[in-house]
Amino acid sequence: MSGSILGGASKAVNAMSCGGICQGTRPGIIARMSYRVIEKQGIYSGKKISLEIHHLENEQGERVKKEVVVHPGAVVVLAFLDQQTILLLRNRRYAIGQILVELPAGTLEKGEAPMNCAGRELMEETGYLATRLKPIGNFYPSPGVMSEKMYAFAAYDLEKAERSLEAGEEIEVEPTGLAEAINMIRTGQIQDGKTIAVLLMYERFHGRS
Repeated sequence: MSGSILGGASKAVNAMSCGGICQGTRPGIIARMSYRVIEKQGIYSGKKISLEIHHLENEQGERVKKEVVVHPGAVVVLAFLDQQTILLLRNRRYAIGQILVELPAGTLEKGEAPMNCAGRELMEETGYLATRLKPIGNFYPSPGVMSEKMYAFAAYDLEKAERSLEAGEEIEVEPTGLAEAINMIRTGQIQDGKTIAVLLMYERFHGRS
């Protein structure tokens, strides 16, 4: 896993060291703050993430350190039982000590295509098999410290299968109207960032097509 993960981190570092000439950038302060990697220091390597300290140096010889949580990427799935009903989850999140309302999601395995991961995670967490998946978009949920990229999919034509939760997962499936789910963002009942992003992306760019 470490090779592919470090590759993802290297791409992020390359973006920092492009000197303001990267495609899509504009001249300005960023162009005057390019850094190159002097050293990568591995602190921790776990099942899903690793923590690295990147030692960087700019053209003036000034050095800084960046703490980078290296992540292989993940998927999030907006699954439709019918045209108006989606699958939400009530997911106990140990890190914050709360149960959050979320869309199905999960981490990419080594070498796994995001679309394959979306189908796998949907079935494992909800017990539904998607016979049709459509990309919605992708985004970086926490680029200040984390290399994780999330790939969002809409899932249609669901068929009932069996759930296969991982050890320690506490998840309840809750079918919900799409309009109600959007309103749950407004009322604060949905606080999970990836779920908010994907619901609003779909509602704004796909739901009215």
